[in-house]
Amino acid sequence: MNRIREACVTDITGVTVGHAQNDEGGSGCTVILYGGDYLTSCDVRGGGPASKETELLKPECANKGVQAIVLTGGSAFGLDACMGVMDWLEEHKRGVAIAGGYVPIVPGAALFDLPVGDWNCRPDRKMGYEACRNAKAGPVEEGVVGAGTGAGIGKYCGWDHMMKGGLGTYALRVGDVIVGAIVAVNAAGDVYDIDTNEIIAGAFGEKPGDWKGPEKYFERAIATPPPAGGNTTIGLVVTNAKLDKAMLRKMAEVAHNGYARAIRPAHTLSDGDTIFASTTAEVESDANAVFALASEVMARAVMRAAKLAKSAYGHPGAADMR
Repeated sequence: MNRIREACVTDITGVTVGHAQNDEGGSGCTVILYGGDYLTSCDVRGGGPASKETELLKPECANKGVQAIVLTGGSAFGLDACMGVMDWLEEHKRGVAIAGGYVPIVPGAALFDLPVGDWNCRPDRKMGYEACRNAKAGPVEEGVVGAGTGAGIGKYCGWDHMMKGGLGTYALRVGDVIVGAIVAVNAAGDVYDIDTNEIIAGAFGEKPGDWKGPEKYFERAIATPPPAGGNTTIGLVVTNAKLDKAMLRKMAEVAHNGYARAIRPAHTLSDGDTIFASTTAEVESDANAVFALASEVMARAVMRAAKLAKSAYGHPGAADMR
Protein backbone atom coordinates (compact mmCIF):
# COMPACT_ATOMS: atom_id res chain seq x y z
CA MET A 1 0.00 0.00 0.00
CA ASN A 2 1.34 3.44 -0.94
CA ARG A 3 1.89 5.79 1.95
CA ILE A 4 2.01 9.58 1.72
CA ARG A 5 5.22 10.93 3.15
CA GLU A 6 7.13 14.18 3.13
CA ALA A 7 9.83 14.70 0.54
CA CYS A 8 12.06 17.49 -0.74
CA VAL A 9 11.51 19.33 -4.01
CA THR A 10 15.08 18.45 -4.96
CA ASP A 11 14.24 14.73 -4.69
CA ILE A 12 12.78 15.15 -8.19
CA THR A 13 15.33 14.13 -10.81
CA GLY A 14 17.62 16.96 -11.87
CA VAL A 15 16.05 19.69 -9.72
CA THR A 16 18.49 21.94 -7.86
CA VAL A 17 17.77 25.23 -6.09
CA GLY A 18 20.04 28.23 -5.58
CA HIS A 19 19.61 31.55 -3.81
CA ALA A 20 21.43 34.85 -4.00
CA GLN A 21 20.55 38.07 -2.20
CA ASN A 22 21.78 41.42 -1.03
CA ASP A 23 21.02 41.29 2.70
CA GLU A 24 21.74 44.98 3.23
CA GLY A 25 19.72 46.09 0.20
CA GLY A 26 16.79 43.80 1.04
CA SER A 27 16.21 41.88 -2.17
CA GLY A 28 17.24 38.63 -3.82
CA CYS A 29 16.43 35.88 -6.26
CA THR A 30 15.94 32.13 -6.33
CA VAL A 31 16.67 29.91 -9.32
CA ILE A 32 15.32 26.42 -9.83
CA LEU A 33 17.66 24.69 -12.27
CA TYR A 34 16.55 21.64 -14.27
CA GLY A 35 18.71 18.75 -15.37
CA GLY A 36 16.98 18.64 -18.74
CA ASP A 37 14.36 20.39 -20.83
CA TYR A 38 11.35 20.10 -18.50
CA LEU A 39 7.91 20.64 -19.94
CA THR A 40 6.40 23.70 -18.24
CA SER A 41 3.28 25.85 -18.18
CA CYS A 42 1.96 28.54 -15.84
CA ASP A 43 -1.11 30.34 -14.59
CA VAL A 44 -1.30 34.01 -13.57
CA ARG A 45 -4.18 34.96 -11.27
CA GLY A 46 -3.13 38.30 -9.82
CA GLY A 47 -3.87 41.64 -11.43
CA GLY A 48 -0.35 43.09 -11.26
CA PRO A 49 2.18 40.55 -12.55
CA ALA A 50 5.79 41.15 -13.57
CA SER A 51 6.99 38.17 -15.56
CA LYS A 52 9.10 36.80 -18.41
CA GLU A 53 8.32 34.12 -21.05
CA THR A 54 4.86 33.28 -19.68
CA GLU A 55 3.28 33.54 -23.15
CA LEU A 56 5.65 30.82 -24.39
CA LEU A 57 4.29 28.46 -21.73
CA LYS A 58 0.70 28.45 -23.00
CA PRO A 59 -0.37 24.97 -24.13
CA GLU A 60 -0.94 26.17 -27.69
CA CYS A 61 2.63 27.50 -28.01
CA ALA A 62 5.45 25.40 -29.43
CA ASN A 63 7.93 25.36 -26.55
CA LYS A 64 8.74 21.79 -25.43
CA GLY A 65 10.76 22.49 -22.32
CA VAL A 66 12.62 25.01 -20.15
CA GLN A 67 15.96 24.79 -18.38
CA ALA A 68 15.25 26.92 -15.30
CA ILE A 69 12.64 28.99 -13.45
CA VAL A 70 13.50 32.27 -11.73
CA LEU A 71 11.66 33.76 -8.75
CA THR A 72 12.96 37.23 -7.95
CA GLY A 73 12.47 40.39 -5.98
CA GLY A 74 13.05 43.87 -7.38
CA SER A 75 9.72 44.25 -9.17
CA ALA A 76 10.05 44.40 -12.98
CA PHE A 77 13.69 45.51 -12.58
CA GLY A 78 14.48 42.17 -10.94
CA LEU A 79 13.67 40.22 -14.09
CA ASP A 80 17.20 41.13 -15.18
CA ALA A 81 18.27 38.19 -12.98
CA CYS A 82 16.86 35.88 -15.66
CA MET A 83 19.58 37.09 -18.03
CA GLY A 84 22.26 35.97 -15.59
CA VAL A 85 20.66 32.54 -15.48
CA MET A 86 20.68 32.49 -19.29
CA ASP A 87 24.38 33.38 -19.22
CA TRP A 88 25.13 30.47 -16.90
CA LEU A 89 23.08 28.02 -18.96
CA GLU A 90 24.68 29.17 -22.22
CA GLU A 91 28.12 28.59 -20.71
CA HIS A 92 27.02 25.06 -19.87
CA LYS A 93 25.62 24.54 -23.40
CA ARG A 94 22.03 24.26 -22.24
CA GLY A 95 19.00 25.48 -24.12
CA VAL A 96 17.57 25.30 -27.60
CA ALA A 97 20.41 24.26 -29.90
CA ILE A 98 20.67 26.36 -33.04
CA ALA A 99 23.42 27.01 -35.55
CA GLY A 100 26.26 28.55 -33.60
CA GLY A 101 25.07 28.06 -30.04
CA TYR A 102 22.26 27.67 -27.52
CA VAL A 103 19.29 29.80 -26.49
CA PRO A 104 18.25 28.99 -22.90
CA ILE A 105 14.56 29.27 -22.08
CA VAL A 106 14.20 30.83 -18.62
CA PRO A 107 10.73 31.95 -17.49
CA GLY A 108 10.59 34.13 -14.40
CA ALA A 109 8.33 36.17 -12.15
CA ALA A 110 9.09 39.09 -9.85
CA LEU A 111 7.60 40.40 -6.61
CA PHE A 112 7.54 43.98 -5.34
CA ASP A 113 9.99 44.67 -2.50
CA LEU A 114 11.64 47.94 -3.55
CA PRO A 115 10.84 50.00 -0.39
CA VAL A 116 12.02 47.30 2.05
CA GLY A 117 15.74 48.09 2.11
CA ASP A 118 17.49 50.14 -0.55
CA TRP A 119 15.13 51.13 -3.39
CA ASN A 120 18.06 50.86 -5.81
CA CYS A 121 18.90 47.29 -4.80
CA ARG A 122 17.39 45.02 -7.45
CA PRO A 123 18.40 41.50 -8.43
CA ASP A 124 20.45 41.82 -11.60
CA ARG A 125 22.31 39.71 -14.13
CA LYS A 126 25.20 39.13 -11.72
CA MET A 127 22.90 37.98 -8.93
CA GLY A 128 21.05 35.56 -11.23
CA TYR A 129 24.38 34.02 -12.26
CA GLU A 130 25.42 33.74 -8.61
CA ALA A 131 22.18 31.93 -7.75
CA CYS A 132 23.01 29.34 -10.43
CA ARG A 133 26.46 28.84 -8.95
CA ASN A 134 24.82 28.32 -5.55
CA ALA A 135 22.26 25.79 -6.84
CA LYS A 136 22.40 22.37 -5.20
CA ALA A 137 20.34 19.33 -4.35
CA GLY A 138 19.30 18.47 -0.81
CA PRO A 139 17.33 20.57 1.68
CA VAL A 140 16.41 24.06 0.47
CA GLU A 141 17.16 27.05 2.69
CA GLU A 142 13.90 28.79 3.62
CA GLY A 143 12.74 32.01 5.25
CA VAL A 144 14.34 35.40 4.59
CA VAL A 145 16.49 34.24 1.69
CA GLY A 146 16.58 34.46 -2.09
CA ALA A 147 13.35 35.75 -3.58
CA GLY A 148 11.89 35.91 -0.06
CA THR A 149 14.49 38.38 1.21
CA GLY A 150 12.31 41.48 0.87
CA ALA A 151 8.89 39.82 1.00
CA GLY A 152 6.12 40.97 3.34
CA ILE A 153 2.75 39.68 4.56
CA GLY A 154 -0.42 41.58 5.45
CA LYS A 155 0.20 44.80 3.55
CA TYR A 156 -3.45 45.82 3.34
CA CYS A 157 -3.15 48.04 6.44
CA GLY A 158 0.08 49.60 5.24
CA TRP A 159 3.75 48.72 5.47
CA ASP A 160 3.91 49.83 9.13
CA HIS A 161 1.55 46.98 10.07
CA MET A 162 2.91 44.21 7.87
CA MET A 163 4.99 41.23 8.94
CA LYS A 164 8.01 39.69 7.28
CA GLY A 165 7.36 37.27 4.45
CA GLY A 166 9.80 34.79 3.03
CA LEU A 167 10.44 31.73 0.92
CA GLY A 168 9.07 28.27 1.69
CA THR A 169 9.05 24.82 0.15
CA TYR A 170 7.20 21.57 0.73
CA ALA A 171 6.87 18.25 -1.11
CA LEU A 172 4.99 14.98 -0.81
CA ARG A 173 5.74 11.52 -2.16
CA VAL A 174 3.02 8.95 -2.89
CA GLY A 175 4.57 5.75 -4.15
CA ASP A 176 6.93 6.82 -6.92
CA VAL A 177 5.18 10.15 -7.56
CA ILE A 178 6.65 13.32 -6.06
CA VAL A 179 4.98 16.73 -6.14
CA GLY A 180 6.83 19.70 -4.68
CA ALA A 181 6.34 23.44 -4.34
CA ILE A 182 8.58 26.43 -3.75
CA VAL A 183 7.10 29.88 -3.17
CA ALA A 184 8.05 33.44 -2.23
CA VAL A 185 5.19 34.92 -0.20
CA ASN A 186 4.72 38.68 -0.53
CA ALA A 187 1.00 39.10 0.03
CA ALA A 188 -1.52 41.85 0.64
CA GLY A 189 -3.51 39.32 2.67
CA ASP A 190 -2.77 37.36 5.84
CA VAL A 191 -1.28 33.85 5.90
CA TYR A 192 -3.34 31.20 7.72
CA ASP A 193 -2.52 27.79 9.13
CA ILE A 194 -4.70 25.50 7.01
CA ASP A 195 -4.94 22.98 9.85
CA THR A 196 -6.04 25.34 12.64
CA ASN A 197 -7.48 28.26 10.64
CA GLU A 198 -5.39 30.63 12.76
CA ILE A 199 -3.36 33.51 11.37
CA ILE A 200 0.38 32.80 11.20
CA ALA A 201 1.44 36.23 9.94
CA GLY A 202 -0.42 39.28 8.71
CA ALA A 203 -1.54 42.83 9.37
CA PHE A 204 -1.29 43.61 13.08
CA GLY A 205 -2.33 46.41 15.44
CA GLU A 206 -0.26 47.07 18.55
CA LYS A 207 1.90 43.98 17.98
CA PRO A 208 1.94 40.67 16.09
CA GLY A 209 -0.86 38.54 17.45
CA ASP A 210 -3.14 41.57 17.63
CA TRP A 211 -4.46 40.79 14.18
CA LYS A 212 -6.45 43.27 12.13
CA GLY A 213 -8.26 40.35 10.49
CA PRO A 214 -10.56 40.09 7.46
CA GLU A 215 -13.15 42.64 8.62
CA LYS A 216 -10.47 45.33 8.80
CA TYR A 217 -9.26 44.33 5.37
CA PHE A 218 -12.68 44.75 3.80
CA GLU A 219 -13.27 48.03 5.62
CA ARG A 220 -9.93 49.49 4.59
CA ALA A 221 -9.86 48.12 1.06
CA ILE A 222 -13.25 49.56 0.19
CA ALA A 223 -12.20 53.00 1.42
CA THR A 224 -8.57 52.92 0.22
CA PRO A 225 -7.64 50.09 -2.17
CA PRO A 226 -4.01 48.91 -1.89
CA PRO A 227 -1.72 50.26 -4.61
CA ALA A 228 -1.53 48.03 -7.70
CA GLY A 229 1.53 45.80 -7.87
CA GLY A 230 2.61 46.31 -4.27
CA ASN A 231 2.55 42.65 -3.40
CA THR A 232 2.68 39.34 -5.37
CA THR A 233 3.21 35.73 -4.37
CA ILE A 234 5.23 33.77 -6.92
CA GLY A 235 5.83 30.05 -6.95
CA LEU A 236 6.43 26.77 -8.72
CA VAL A 237 4.98 23.28 -8.49
CA VAL A 238 7.12 20.54 -9.99
CA THR A 239 6.51 16.81 -10.33
CA ASN A 240 7.85 13.65 -11.90
CA ALA A 241 4.36 12.56 -13.02
CA LYS A 242 3.70 12.26 -16.74
CA LEU A 243 1.60 15.27 -17.75
CA ASP A 244 1.30 17.09 -21.06
CA LYS A 245 1.49 20.86 -21.36
CA ALA A 246 -2.27 21.36 -21.10
CA MET A 247 -2.36 19.27 -17.94
CA LEU A 248 0.54 21.28 -16.51
CA ARG A 249 -1.51 24.43 -17.09
CA LYS A 250 -4.34 22.79 -15.16
CA MET A 251 -1.92 21.78 -12.40
CA ALA A 252 -0.83 25.41 -12.04
CA GLU A 253 -4.48 26.49 -11.93
CA VAL A 254 -5.31 23.99 -9.18
CA ALA A 255 -2.16 24.91 -7.25
CA HIS A 256 -3.60 28.42 -6.94
CA ASN A 257 -6.16 26.80 -4.62
CA GLY A 258 -3.19 26.38 -2.28
CA TYR A 259 -2.69 30.14 -2.35
CA ALA A 260 -6.37 30.72 -1.64
CA ARG A 261 -6.38 28.25 1.26
CA ALA A 262 -3.38 29.79 2.99
CA ILE A 263 -3.52 33.48 1.91
CA ARG A 264 -6.65 35.54 2.51
CA PRO A 265 -7.39 37.40 0.38
CA ALA A 266 -5.37 36.15 -2.58
CA HIS A 267 -5.40 37.02 -6.30
CA THR A 268 -6.28 40.70 -5.81
CA LEU A 269 -5.64 43.40 -8.39
CA SER A 270 -2.70 44.53 -6.28
CA ASP A 271 -1.14 41.04 -6.33
CA GLY A 272 0.67 39.55 -9.30
CA ASP A 273 0.11 35.98 -8.10
CA THR A 274 1.79 33.55 -10.49
CA ILE A 275 2.48 29.80 -10.40
CA PHE A 276 4.69 27.84 -12.80
CA ALA A 277 4.23 24.08 -13.21
CA SER A 278 6.91 21.70 -14.53
CA THR A 279 7.43 17.96 -14.93
CA THR A 280 10.21 15.50 -15.60
CA ALA A 281 7.50 13.19 -17.03
CA GLU A 282 8.89 9.96 -15.56
CA VAL A 283 6.03 8.28 -13.67
CA GLU A 284 2.52 7.26 -14.74
CA SER A 285 -0.13 8.68 -12.42
CA ASP A 286 -3.71 9.90 -12.24
CA ALA A 287 -3.67 13.60 -13.13
CA ASN A 288 -6.40 14.54 -10.66
CA ALA A 289 -4.42 13.07 -7.78
CA VAL A 290 -1.35 15.04 -8.86
CA PHE A 291 -3.42 18.24 -9.01
CA ALA A 292 -4.75 17.66 -5.50
CA LEU A 293 -1.20 17.13 -4.24
CA ALA A 294 -0.12 20.35 -5.98
CA SER A 295 -2.73 22.35 -4.06
CA GLU A 296 -1.70 20.71 -0.78
CA VAL A 297 2.05 21.21 -1.14
CA MET A 298 1.61 24.81 -2.27
CA ALA A 299 -0.56 25.69 0.73
CA ARG A 300 1.99 24.14 3.08
CA ALA A 301 4.91 25.84 1.32
CA VAL A 302 3.14 29.17 1.86
CA MET A 303 2.72 28.33 5.55
CA ARG A 304 6.41 27.48 5.87
CA ALA A 305 7.40 30.73 4.16
CA ALA A 306 5.47 32.62 6.85
CA LYS A 307 6.47 30.47 9.82
CA LEU A 308 10.20 30.49 9.01
CA ALA A 309 10.48 34.23 8.30
CA LYS A 310 12.58 35.96 10.95
CA SER A 311 12.23 39.63 11.83
CA ALA A 312 14.09 41.84 9.35
CA TYR A 313 14.13 45.36 7.92
CA GLY A 314 12.00 46.65 10.80
CA HIS A 315 9.23 44.09 10.23
CA PRO A 316 8.48 41.33 12.77
CA GLY A 317 8.67 37.71 11.66
CA ALA A 318 6.58 34.78 12.80
CA ALA A 319 9.72 32.74 13.49
CA ASP A 320 10.45 35.09 16.41
CA MET A 321 6.96 34.80 17.93
CA ARG A 322 7.34 31.25 19.21
